[in-house]
Amino acid sequence: QVQLVESGGGLVQAGGSLRLSCASSGMIFSIYGMGWHRQAPGKRRELVATITSGGSTNYADSVKGRFTISRDTATRDNTKNTVYLQMNRLKPEDTAVYYCNATIIGYDHWGKGTLVTVSS
Repeated sequence: QVQLVESGGGLVQAGGSLRLSCASSGMIFSIYGMGWHRQAPGKRRELVATITSGGSTNYADSVKGRFTISRDTATRDNTKNTVYLQMNRLKPEDTAVYYCNATIIGYDHWGKGTLVTVSS
């Protein structure tokens, strides 16, 4: 059973930084595309950043130059299985629940989310 567990959220002042982590289990991490999405109060869930199994990245325009997605390098024993989101120069509009996503053709898995609150 695939599980994704996010951590690292919290309260931070505008201009500050946070690093989110998403630990996966029950899946072969290296073959999945991974991503971060977010949902602000009263808004639809939106894509923040993605990283393919090969390491190619993609970002929403709103976070380009401020956020960086990365992932553990694959290991034979599949013990390194975490994706990260480094968030710098945070803005109040970045306040949202951040969700981790793992995707491969025919399968889409989600974590329960971690709350990020940016105060002005």
